[in-house]
Amino acid sequence: MNIEELNTLKDNDAKDVFLNCCTASKWVDQMVNSRPFSNLESMKTVSDQHFSKLEESDWLEAFDGHPKIGDVSSLKEKYKSTKKLASGEQSGMSEADEVAIHEMADLNQKYYENNGFIFIVCATGKSASEMLEIIKSRINNEREVELKIASEEQIKITNIRMEKLA
Repeated sequence: MNIEELNTLKDNDAKDVFLNCCTASKWVDQMVNSRPFSNLESMKTVSDQHFSKLEESDWLEAFDGHPKIGDVSSLKEKYKSTKKLASGEQSGMSEADEVAIHEMADLNQKYYENNGFIFIVCATGKSASEMLEIIKSRINNEREVELKIASEEQIKITNIRMEKLA
């Protein structure tokens, strides 16, 4: 799909496309209604404008759209359940050994208990050890700090997914 095709989709079809980029319904609706886009850069600019107006509940809705790295089996199986645009994003974990997988699962559970949402990181291009270091560096942050960091990571992830559209 390219920008021209996205611009001409029926609203429901465009909604499905944007849901593959981010599951915050407010953002999705705004993106559908902001069409047409002249190019990828204009679409990303509009996306950033819409992201700047989201509230905590919207961010949490976006975070819920990510597979949870909460247990070992979901960590190993997550690539089978992710949508097309999310493919390969966390491939670094697929190369992890059992120790790293269990450590990530344990840290992710602690992170969730501390914050009430899953650990969000733009994992594209990161190894398992890099992701482990990132979660360790963030695990004791205040919830408000993590919400801000996670929202910034969500924007990065969404931008990568939008680039895959074009």
